[in-house]
Amino acid sequence: MTLPTKADLIKARMWLEGMVHHTPVLTSTTFDDMTGAHVFFKCENFQRMGAYKMRGASHALARFHLDELENGVITHSSGNFAQAVALAAKMKHVKAKIVMPENSPAVKVDAVRGYGAEIVFSGNSPVDRENKVNEEIKAKGMPFIHPSNNLNVILGNSTATQEFVEQVTGLDYIIAPVGGGGLLAGTALAAHWFSALTEVIAAEPENVDDAYRSIQSGHIEKNETSDTIADGLRTNLGDINFPIIKELVHKVLLVSEQEILDAMKWVWERMKIIIEPSSAVAVAAVIRYKDQFKGKKVGVILTGGNVDLKEMMKLMGEKE
Repeated sequence: MTLPTKADLIKARMWLEGMVHHTPVLTSTTFDDMTGAHVFFKCENFQRMGAYKMRGASHALARFHLDELENGVITHSSGNFAQAVALAAKMKHVKAKIVMPENSPAVKVDAVRGYGAEIVFSGNSPVDRENKVNEEIKAKGMPFIHPSNNLNVILGNSTATQEFVEQVTGLDYIIAPVGGGGLLAGTALAAHWFSALTEVIAAEPENVDDAYRSIQSGHIEKNETSDTIADGLRTNLGDINFPIIKELVHKVLLVSEQEILDAMKWVWERMKIIIEPSSAVAVAAVIRYKDQFKGKKVGVILTGGNVDLKEMMKLMGEKE
């Protein structure tokens, strides 16, 4: 495919002016000492609705003409993109319908309802979500915004890294978690155009390693299970984002479920900020593969902070 241009990414950032937060970058001397790297955390957990998804959702919604939104918009999501579309639609006074899997975290379901969107529940697999969305589109005729395999979503997501490389120059690596691939593709595009010497690396749970296998095989692989605590990463790559990833992403690093939990707990306890399991995947990768990053300047995107604290604390207790 032809890559989106630098001008495309700049334009996306202009469209989002005033719609999203310019999020901070935090550091931890203790984490640097533990890993031997110089690590910078881009805190999208402080973004509106608590995750980077607000960037892609807002940009995609902004690019519709108002007459296209007469019946509202629809998407499917386990939580963060659902919240992002719900909030962006509320800001534009547009109806939103969200298809959510039945195993979505309660805190995310409650937030979507709180933003005024209508929820339709589906089965827990990506196919279940897609089938339910298609039913709703056929019945209501609403335009669909895919959470990750949508160019305007990818361009919106790229704005996080556009900011990041301005806040911290000379990064050797940027690490982003990968599920559906929308953030990873946007991150890779932004690094390509605005920080060419920065290598982009993906981090992924071992239990849902479709991106790792896709990079190895050269075509999109699927997962037969969604068994990971990182609920935001239970989806598969798409035909729009995968060509970008295949061309611009250097490798995918895998981490275990226990490593994800340990990294999340470390950030909560030592950095005093809340991140969700999907965010912790990238943190866990720096810890597990610290020999690769020793002495390097490493950027980590903390993708979100929307967690059901009661359930998460229970799970942490069970794993100890």
